[in-house]
This record gives sequence, C-alpha cells and structure tokens, in this order.
Amino acid sequence: MDLLHLTAAELGRKIKNREVSVAEAVKAVLAQAKEMEPEINSYVTLDEAGALMQAESVQKRIDSEELTGPLAGVPAAVKDNMCIEGQLTTCSSKILSNFRPTFTAEAVKNLQKAGAVIVGKTNMDEFAMGSTTETSYYGPTKNPHNLMHVPGGSSGGSCAAVAAQECWYALGSDTGGSIRQPSSFCGVVGLKPTYGTVSRYGLIAYGSSLDQIGPVAKDVTDCAAILEAIASHDEKDSTSVQRKDYDFTSALVCDVKGMKIGIPRDYMREGLDPEVADAIWKAAGVLKEQGAVIEEFDLSLVKYAIPAYYVIASAEASSNLERFDGVKYGYRTADYEGLHNMYKKTRSEGFGAEVKRRIMLGSFVLSSGYYDAYYLKALRTKALIKQAFDRAFESYDLILGPAAPTTAPELGKSLQDPLKMYLGDIYTISVNLAGLPGMSVPIGKDRKGLPVGMQLIGNSFQEKMLIRAAYTYECATGKQYEVPADIHPKSGREA
Repeated sequence: MDLLHLTAAELGRKIKNREVSVAEAVKAVLAQAKEMEPEINSYVTLDEAGALMQAESVQKRIDSEELTGPLAGVPAAVKDNMCIEGQLTTCSSKILSNFRPTFTAEAVKNLQKAGAVIVGKTNMDEFAMGSTTETSYYGPTKNPHNLMHVPGGSSGGSCAAVAAQECWYALGSDTGGSIRQPSSFCGVVGLKPTYGTVSRYGLIAYGSSLDQIGPVAKDVTDCAAILEAIASHDEKDSTSVQRKDYDFTSALVCDVKGMKIGIPRDYMREGLDPEVADAIWKAAGVLKEQGAVIEEFDLSLVKYAIPAYYVIASAEASSNLERFDGVKYGYRTADYEGLHNMYKKTRSEGFGAEVKRRIMLGSFVLSSGYYDAYYLKALRTKALIKQAFDRAFESYDLILGPAAPTTAPELGKSLQDPLKMYLGDIYTISVNLAGLPGMSVPIGKDRKGLPVGMQLIGNSFQEKMLIRAAYTYECATGKQYEVPADIHPKSGREA
C-alpha cells in the first residue's frame, strides 16, 4: 500500500481503523519531502523532530478516542505567513528570517485541535506579493508537473507540496487569487472561503480587507473537511463572522440538477489561452449533462478589477508593512548611523524588489493630493464590482470560468514584466474585492502536460454550493488526484 497516493480523508480512515499509525504517515511524507525538496523547494522549514513528537501525541489522543475527526493524524503543511509559536515564520522575506512568534494563528490552532500533524512551513512569494512564488528570499518553488515552470503564487509552496505528495494537504492564503491560481497550475483543489469565515488572527497581513486563509488538497472531499476544521468565529479577529452552519462536508452530494450556472462572456474573450478555454467549455458541458443549467452572461467591470485591486492591496500593504523597521523584531542591518539610517538600511536590505514596488505604489496612492484620485476611486470601484456580482447572483447559483488565462508560465518569464504578471490575476481578484468564496478544480491538461483549473465562484457564504458542484464534477468524470508524471514517491524522479 502506497500511503502517499491516498487522499487526506482516506488516510484519516486508515489511521482511525488502526491500519496505519500516525508515525508511519509522518515518516512517509518526510521521506518524500527530503527526496523532492532539492528540486521542488516547497518548504522554507521542514520540522522533522517536531512532526514526530506531534505524531506520538496525536496517536495517543486517537487511541483514547479523544480524536475521532476525519483529519486526525494526517500530516499537513502551513504557508509561511501563518504564525506557529516558537517556529520560524518568515513570510519568505529576509526581514523576518529570524522571527519566531510567541503565539499560533487561530486557523492553525483549529487544525491542531482536529489532530493534524504540522510537518513544516511552505514557501511563498515574499509577503504574498507575487503570482509565481519566484519573489521568495529562499528561492523559487518549481511546478511538480514540469520543473521548468512556476507553481503559481503566492501559495505556490503549499500547492506544489500537495501536488508532489510532500504533505496530504496544506493551508494557503488568498488575497487576489493566491490559493486558486497556484491550485490550477499544480493540478490540485484550492478553496478561498467567504471573507471572515476563517480567522485572520496570526496571519501576517498583506491586504487586510482582502486576505483569507483556505485549504489546498488533493480533492474536493479533503477541502470540505479541512474548511470544516479551520472555519470558526474568533473574537480576536474583528472581521471574523459568526456563521450558523459549519457543516461543509454535508455538501458532498453528486447533484446539480436545476442549478443555474453563469459563464461571464468577459472571462472567455481575448487573452484566454484557447486550450484553457476549451477545457472550461468541456467542464461546463459535464455539469450540464448532470442537470445544471449553463448560460452565458455579461458580468461587466472586469477590466477595472486589476487597477482597483492593486491600488487597494498596495495601500494596505504599505500600512501593514510599516511595522517592519528593525526595532521590535526581525532583521536589523549590521552597520548604521542613527535611527533613521537604521530604518532605511534595514528596509532596503530586508525587503525584496516586488515588495518595495508595492510599498512605494501604496504610499503614493495614500499620499496627500492622490488619496481622492486613486484610493477613494478604487474603493468606489470595489463597491461597484460587488454590486455587479450581487446582480449576477440574482440570476445564477454559481459563476464558472477559468482560474487563470494560461497554464503555468516558465520560470523567469513573469518577473521580467510585472504588469503582465499582474494581468495573470484577472479572473481571481474580483472575488477578493467582493469578499466571495471561490474554488479551483483541476479539469485537464494542455498539450505540454500542464494542469488546467476551473474556477467556481459562489455568493457570500455559499461554500456548500461550490463544494456540491465541484464534487459532482469529480463524480461525473471519475477524476481522482493525479500524480505528476515526473514524481515518484520512492525515487523522486521517473525516467
């Protein structure tokens, strides 16, 4: 039995039935990670000793029947912008390269309560600013399906780790598509919940009004179980929402009969790769065969989403990153003269190019004389985008479209043109601006063998609708998690 081929839910059942021990599962995934990491670079920190200690503790709680949930004993990974007490948490930045928090993020705590074993912290674009996981201080992560291509970003480390079987599932964060786009590129399932569903306490902020933690997993069942575990109301997060229903696994039903699904014409026009478009239409056809009603419609305002997003996100980033000054914690320059020189040198040396670019942009749009012209206008546009989605959901239960305009680009190509990289988020950022739930589901591959993802978008707090449609697609197509062709759990590479 090859444990690594199992989904998280399958492994959880075997652990519960005493067919596999937690320690066996942890050792299997650690061996795979050690084998693959020199090439993939999914992790910033791999906590071997800590994971084995957790395995022993969790096993005792399972044996005593204290832990009975579907994720008990299943090894997971966490994106390196979520705090874990005493464990290195860097945001893949030099400026936090020595930071060890004194507390744990609420979402991670919820996972631990469910019996998860955290094996490490995954690589990411620095401070989640990027779409390729190439801006990391610790070097780029590579796509397990083709090592010459990016895994997407900013949660590229989490998605690549799941795809390369270096963990059974992972947590990512999504500010403008940072879970859904890399999930599409890596051929895994990624879910961005409604804003406020998962606590942001302990998540190092990029854009506070946009950031949301969510799961990355091998299939829809795993995603539903993980969301059920991490979602909660948290008084420590002022934006946290108290929901009546957290039973997301009840939506794992193969039934979309009568469900109305809209496909925005704006998403399927110029700029979308023909192979991606073809895969999206075929996936829509599958749902139609299962009884869904598929229609095209005009969403409008799509072209305004990118400028509105980058103005708002950069403004919030310039404010949030102001705390990293070399005084309280993190990196401090070794050679300086006076306080202001120390600030300047610490930030110049500690932040990477993309982070500096967004801080400068954010500071500019918040400055006197430009605040009304840019920032307030972007906030008004954000409100109009939310209204456009509200109108759409008066007619449709779900919106279907691509997660990205292309499959994963080659390493080094995107960073040459930042504007082109920003345009890669065109289908995902509106969801964050409107605070809606979105999900990426693998639906095929292009001629290069790179995965294509379908994005499903729901109305606020309608994660169950997303899960039901995605699960129905999986059932109808017999889609199971597909191991990348060049990944082998024993040798690491396949000829």
